[in-house]
Amino acid sequence: MRNHAPLTALAVCGITILSTGCATIVHSGPRKVPVASDPPGATVTIYDRGGQQVMKSTTPFTATLHPKYRYFKGQQYRVVFELPGYQPAEVPLQSRISGWYFGNIAFGGLIGMIAVDPATGAMYNLWPEKINQSLQPQSTQVTQ
Repeated sequence: MRNHAPLTALAVCGITILSTGCATIVHSGPRKVPVASDPPGATVTIYDRGGQQVMKSTTPFTATLHPKYRYFKGQQYRVVFELPGYQPAEVPLQSRISGWYFGNIAFGGLIGMIAVDPATGAMYNLWPEKINQSLQPQSTQVTQ
């Protein structure tokens, strides 16, 4: 009688690899984006593409944000900096397709490319990967 356990294990590993997405394997879940300001201590409010506030904190901090909006559509954020005595500043945070998403082509992961990575949002990364915003002092007007 033959022992088919090694072939069965190899088949299970192959099916598992082909049914997951490369980007999902490498970096699934929310992305961590370090946020800082010069000077530090600014209040930062982050809004998603629908205008909903998703986070508010004081610099420096690390934002944990989802790169996915919908199936095959990445999220976009507005990062708004406010500090008394300084002009408000805004930084767009956009999703971009991860290079790992195209790894599905090389490894034959059609399911990963069409279903897994788009469904999990792993096909996207957020850019810029970190934010360090310089704040400009408010101009003072001299009245006579």
